[in-house]
Amino acid sequence: MPKDTSIRSVLIIGSGPIIIGQACEFDYSGTQAARSLREEGVEVILINSNPATIMTDPVMADHVYLKPLTVQSIVEILEAHKIDAVLPTMGGQTALNLCKEADELGIWEKYNCKLIGVDIQAIETTENREKFRQLMIEIGIGVAPSNVANSFLEGKEIAQKIGFPLVIRPSYTLGGYGGGFVHRKEDFDAALSRGLKASPTHEVLVERAVLGWKEYELELLRDKNDNVAVICTIENFDPMGIHTGDSITVAPAMTLSDVCFQNMRDMAIKMMRSIGNFAGGCNVQFAVNPEDEDIISVEINPRVSRSSALASKATGYPIAKIAAKLALGFTLDELTNPVTKTTSAYFEPALDYVIVKIPRWNFDKFKGADKTLGLQMKSVGEVMGIGRSFLEALQKAIQSLEINRQGLGADGLQIKNLDQIMDSLSNPSWNRIFHLKDALSLGVPITTIEKVTRIDRWFLTQLQELVLIETEAKRYSINNIPYDLMFELKQKGYSDTQLAYLLGSTEDEVFEKRYNEMDIKRVYKMVDTCAAEFTSTTNYFYSTFEN
Repeated sequence: MPKDTSIRSVLIIGSGPIIIGQACEFDYSGTQAARSLREEGVEVILINSNPATIMTDPVMADHVYLKPLTVQSIVEILEAHKIDAVLPTMGGQTALNLCKEADELGIWEKYNCKLIGVDIQAIETTENREKFRQLMIEIGIGVAPSNVANSFLEGKEIAQKIGFPLVIRPSYTLGGYGGGFVHRKEDFDAALSRGLKASPTHEVLVERAVLGWKEYELELLRDKNDNVAVICTIENFDPMGIHTGDSITVAPAMTLSDVCFQNMRDMAIKMMRSIGNFAGGCNVQFAVNPEDEDIISVEINPRVSRSSALASKATGYPIAKIAAKLALGFTLDELTNPVTKTTSAYFEPALDYVIVKIPRWNFDKFKGADKTLGLQMKSVGEVMGIGRSFLEALQKAIQSLEINRQGLGADGLQIKNLDQIMDSLSNPSWNRIFHLKDALSLGVPITTIEKVTRIDRWFLTQLQELVLIETEAKRYSINNIPYDLMFELKQKGYSDTQLAYLLGSTEDEVFEKRYNEMDIKRVYKMVDTCAAEFTSTTNYFYSTFEN
């Protein structure tokens, strides 16, 4: 094994308080990393200012420090322990910024503590908007027309050259904080001032907005030998214009042509290799023109992320666990897939199911809050559904939201005010997915909805299938519904409560009919990372309906 034997102790930096854009997904990643390092006999020292986490449990690390995430706290720990390396990639943007600040003050060099999992150059290149833009141009990856402004006057000049609509992206911020879209010249001054103020370096990227383009995320791992694996490809249901953390997302990608997917995959690998020589995880975001499949890069994060936590659950591949071992010097081909226990970790998971993630919001707790979704993330959590089809996974995710919706429609809560619906489609908020279904139920053409929302037609066609099968189901009662129709409804994710609404009966009657009379029962499938190609030791299952 090529493990770096000089690394006997590692400092893991946590993400601090749970905030919008940076929450328990980093606790998940940090916990995985701590366990992974201790498996290799490495002493783990952990700092996090948030005591309400799993990672700060005394059994997770050899030494746990509940201290403010400041350079002073880091120095105190380095003086108390002989620490060989620091791993900041499990603590989100907070940890990366702290790591960079400590480096600028010469702290790591002074205490002979090396950086693993990422390098300072990568942090600087990916978080400094101008350096990222220049690098993409150098390696031949497309970017939207843009320029960096460090002052109000510079921003005004750039806007005049590029034209509207524009997007403002502050440097070194999290969850799109301080950023936003500007559609009109009259709104630009306030948006620019807000972005400059939000950036710790008083720097923003003023960029042509590619509103309506499709958005994708790729989760990658790389080892010290430059082997790269694409662990998961995630497609946003919502187009560019809504922060990916506020968008419904789907894995695997549903609407990509093979040519576009392969080009995107090659670009992602090229981007990761270009930002530095570190071994670890990376998140890459792309925008794709739906007209001609032209691809441009949006951003790259040299760390685990909210999406990599989702990708770990979606694929069964523990990204943070493997990333921590790669940071120690192991290579992907030498590590064992922790799910199958027999195959190599150097593989790209194959999914024989569909994952749908839906964000959760708590707007009701914040009276007067702007509920419109945009570049700045507003969700406070998320749910995930697994099914054999997009519709089944979507319905299961909606049923998990705990907002008194039994699924996507068929629950008596349909809105029939067309003006209200069309306004919701034009100005997306947390409940737009329900209004999409309502619009289709009222006969609004898919072409019209596609034009207003810029959501890919494939997704809208899928939602139309629900409208059609509900119309068919309403022709029957609980006594005469055909077996094939009942079975198809269950395969499309309808709960017994929804079927009771459609058939004019009770939930108990539906259950009795389909379970005892029709013998339509749940079966359980395994999330095994390899689409059943190899025997798996996992105990991670999802339910579905199959003969």
